[in-house]
Amino acid sequence: MYVSRFNFTPVTVNLGFYTIPDIPLFYVIIGALLTGLVISYLVYLVRSISTSFAFRGKNKEIKKEKDEVLELTKRVHQLELENEKLKHESGDTPKDTNSL
Repeated sequence: MYVSRFNFTPVTVNLGFYTIPDIPLFYVIIGALLTGLVISYLVYLVRSISTSFAFRGKNKEIKKEKDEVLELTKRVHQLELENEKLKHESGDTPKDTNSL
């Protein structure tokens, strides 16, 4: 409210090749504020989009690594079963003559 009451002084705005004379300073202030907000929002959108793409890539890597861990866990379990099977087939007597 304070800005709109006391800033009606006419100013000339130069935008590159365009010149706009006798605009109240209040409109220039509000225009600059809105332009800054729009630009910052666009920067935020670009950054959030790039972050979402990065997260999607990381999520794919995590899923791939989890699948690999699952496959390795299955393989370890199979090898443990095979180890137990071999222990029971050969008996519990050690084959090394120097062993206890």
